[in-house]
Amino acid sequence: MTDNGTNVEAQAPIIISASRSTDIPAFYAKWFVNRLKAGYVIWYNPFNQQPTYISFKNCKVIVFWTKNPKPLIPFLNELDKRGINYYFQYTLNDYEKERFEPNVPSLASRIGTFKELATLIGKDKVIWRFDPIMLTNEITPRILLTRIWHIGNALKGFTNKLVFSFIDVKAYRKVQNNLIKETKSFTKENLNIAEPSQEQIAEIVEGLAKIREAWTKDGWKISMATCAEEVDLDKYGIEHNRCIDGELMKQIFSSDADLIYYLNYGKLPEKTLFGNESNISLKLVNMKDKGQRKTCGCMTSKDIGMYNTCSHYCVYCYANTSRNVVGANKEKLNDMNESLIPK
Repeated sequence: MTDNGTNVEAQAPIIISASRSTDIPAFYAKWFVNRLKAGYVIWYNPFNQQPTYISFKNCKVIVFWTKNPKPLIPFLNELDKRGINYYFQYTLNDYEKERFEPNVPSLASRIGTFKELATLIGKDKVIWRFDPIMLTNEITPRILLTRIWHIGNALKGFTNKLVFSFIDVKAYRKVQNNLIKETKSFTKENLNIAEPSQEQIAEIVEGLAKIREAWTKDGWKISMATCAEEVDLDKYGIEHNRCIDGELMKQIFSSDADLIYYLNYGKLPEKTLFGNESNISLKLVNMKDKGQRKTCGCMTSKDIGMYNTCSHYCVYCYANTSRNVVGANKEKLNDMNESLIPK
């Protein structure tokens, strides 16, 4: 039932992604908590703007994607009270000098927030992403590795995993346009330098492997993985990541029996007079998300974000068309009932 008393059909996903499309923790924390209390959210299809109602009724896990979770931290107890599990994909890059992420807090502030969050909920629930890896005439592989090294040294003991990917410029026209319009590093003629070459990729991953070795010797056991990359880096001990990761959930939410059942069999257990149904005749299922790219390892989830609503204005972002579109969209959304933008 909606806020105005209307009955509607709704999806009730077990796992919710919040969100690949916008930074909900950074900009819409209060909106998110209000919708959590209301029990549902409206998601608008990016292609036809048709609304879909998403209920929190069956939600067992929320995966947050963010560059600044600080506004959401005071509200995490609302999830705890409802028995909803959660973990964070925390993107912590250093493109501060270049202002490629113009509206994120300072690097020092973001490192501090990372530590605060990991201390509060546990380091296994906060995954560090350096994403995307991109180069300029000034940012060489060596300089980039130095930046990762410095961030990692500050995060020792506060996470178990580093996930990275390489920027895709050719695949997104909006990324090409924003790199040219919003930076001094790129022109139409030199856009190709942003994507590392095969030789540069080899230099970067060899450097990352050496960095991990140094951290391991220092007592910090951290794994590394790529996000939606075809390149095979097994020889460097770098795996393909699953950001919506059922195996990770089994480890960190092992006490949630219904969730574990779902992760194994693709459905919640049916209650009977004698407790949960028997799983003797059930088969393990593969719940890879077919709606994502072929190279994406994520399992099925429902994203509740909306494109063109993120005010970080990162120049490499595929989810924003431009600053002007984001601004116009906010004006439009403010007039829409139950929109992503809180009134």
